[in-house]
Amino acid sequence: MRFGMNGCFLPDDMRDLTPALCRRVRELGFSGIFTRFKANDPHTTPRATADDVKHILAGEGVRLFQCTGYWQNLVTGDEYVRHEAVRTLQAALRLAGWLGARAIDTGPGSHSPTGPWFPHPANWTADSRRQLVRSLRECAAAAEDAGVLLCMEGHQLVVLESAAVMKDVLDQVGSPWVRCDYDSANWVTRETVYDSERALHHDFDTLGGHIVSCHAKDVWLEDKLALHLQDGCPGQGHVDFRTLFRRMEALSPEYPIIAEGNTTEELPAVSALFHQVAREIGAPVLGE
Repeated sequence: MRFGMNGCFLPDDMRDLTPALCRRVRELGFSGIFTRFKANDPHTTPRATADDVKHILAGEGVRLFQCTGYWQNLVTGDEYVRHEAVRTLQAALRLAGWLGARAIDTGPGSHSPTGPWFPHPANWTADSRRQLVRSLRECAAAAEDAGVLLCMEGHQLVVLESAAVMKDVLDQVGSPWVRCDYDSANWVTRETVYDSERALHHDFDTLGGHIVSCHAKDVWLEDKLALHLQDGCPGQGHVDFRTLFRRMEALSPEYPIIAEGNTTEELPAVSALFHQVAREIGAPVLGE
């Protein structure tokens, strides 16, 4: 298996990525990164800038496991907005290809006016699923042209509300370039939070080969009178990382497992946890 990290000390502007930052990634026990680079517009960032980043990463032996899809709304019924979202995702794929990225990660967007991961009743409708399938079909060729996997991430609050819905959408899109990035916390419910082993097996059995990467994040119930599931740093909640890592390793040792939900200060403990679990299940860590 391969371990990656995201966020934390990684810069928002790709022009601020340095060899020293890459060496810090390696020293912490990670062989790759997931970058958001939200300061770099995918429509206007020149290839020369991307080439510089690609050269730095290659020189330090750090893989670019994922870039961002820039959080565009692929489910809106406003055709102009949806068309522009597709254009942005296509541009993100092209930029990711220039950077030498394995994949991009994106959610489907939301009908909520306050954020792409926030709830809205229209998110869980057949119309939203149809719009998402349409948008992804329009992006599949761009992913293939760039040689970059278009990885969708799900969450209970958006249209990709479960593993079953994710599978249905990806089956309808029907492209080997449009796949699933599995997040270990986003589909956990009150009913499964204390039995994450069962939940993980259910999701992996449902999605099978659609999964090509993983965001390893933890989740727990907070002591509040209104139901609140909090996601966060691996090792602080109820996710069964042994089961998660076994299922990812069984799909492919090459598929990256990317730490998420932690701070920079928590990275050493997260890396230690990941490597300990890998040893316990007998899975070699690649790229060290």
